[in-house]
Amino acid sequence: MKIQEYQAKELFSAYDVPVPEGKVAESIDEAVSIAEKMKGFPVAIKAQILAGGRGKGGGVKIAHSSEEFKEKTKQILGMNLITPQTEKQGERVGKVLVEQGVDIDKELYLSLVFDRSSSKVAIIASMAGGMDIEEVAEKYPEKIVKVRINPLLGIQPYHARQVAFGLDLPSGARKELISILNKLYKFYQEKDCNLLEINPLVLTKQEELLAMDAKVNFDDSALFRQKELSEYQETSQEHPLEVEANKYGLNYIKMEGNVGNMVNGAGLAMATMDMIKQVGANPANFLDVGGGANAEMVENGFRIILQDENVKCVLVNIFGGILRCDVLANGVVQAAERTGLNVPVVIRMEGTNVEEGRRILADSGLDFRLAKDLNEASQKISEFAN
Repeated sequence: MKIQEYQAKELFSAYDVPVPEGKVAESIDEAVSIAEKMKGFPVAIKAQILAGGRGKGGGVKIAHSSEEFKEKTKQILGMNLITPQTEKQGERVGKVLVEQGVDIDKELYLSLVFDRSSSKVAIIASMAGGMDIEEVAEKYPEKIVKVRINPLLGIQPYHARQVAFGLDLPSGARKELISILNKLYKFYQEKDCNLLEINPLVLTKQEELLAMDAKVNFDDSALFRQKELSEYQETSQEHPLEVEANKYGLNYIKMEGNVGNMVNGAGLAMATMDMIKQVGANPANFLDVGGGANAEMVENGFRIILQDENVKCVLVNIFGGILRCDVLANGVVQAAERTGLNVPVVIRMEGTNVEEGRRILADSGLDFRLAKDLNEASQKISEFAN
């Protein structure tokens, strides 16, 4: 689960991580009122969307007067902000974060992320803040500090010191960074994060550290024990079909192709999308109903696929194990009957109760195209999609 910058900073403040003075606004008048209560200009206006790269797309501006502030807020609020991380149409900006400007001396980069290669939490820091970390790693690898933490032991004093000295900070700022790192690690662990990124973490001319930006992602699988985070979930910027799928526990991601697909297992789903590409078509979605899906989940998944107006045909590729083929077949038949099926459906299934599943599909009276293997399924999908 992703949250917006202002929400991440609210959570940072609860852990005593220093952030600039700021408040979120949903209208021009509200933003002006917030700016008037600040210590003076400059003041930053920052678009609040779930994608990164906002500054490059014109979603972050600095104002040095009341008139300039109002004009720049008008430019951002309500715009469709296009960044390297949004879809081509961009995302509409419904909120802006109004923040007090600060005297910046240095911009740093700081993040905590799970390192799968070592099964440890990695602290990644750099003196080249404000830049894409991928670009820094490619052009200036010597400017990156990496420290890995065993999650069973937790962060130790030497971990924090290694980062602080690696960033070449003044002594006062080093002590503050060590304190901030301990607070951030506690936050990362207690809130089940899988990414925490501050870019930039700034050192002011008064030698104070402030999180000028904040990006936090939470592990979806752990949200059942993070009930208080439900109020932070932002669905207005997610695709409606993805929001609906989430209600039923389905792993669905909307894509731009014309072949809907339903699969059980993430690896099989990726292989199925590769197969669709190989026959010259494009997948309309990623949908993993999971190994333990029941007929109702299959029906909901099928119904969600068919709501996508771009879908010209559907490929169901199932290997029956925990999800038996007869259960899948019943779910597909129920969904087709209730939705009014109007596109070709190719079904390839193997595994537990496969013959019973095929019988259910054949006896349904519906126009399903059964494929005995992946080659035949590919040929049929190529014909219908193209």
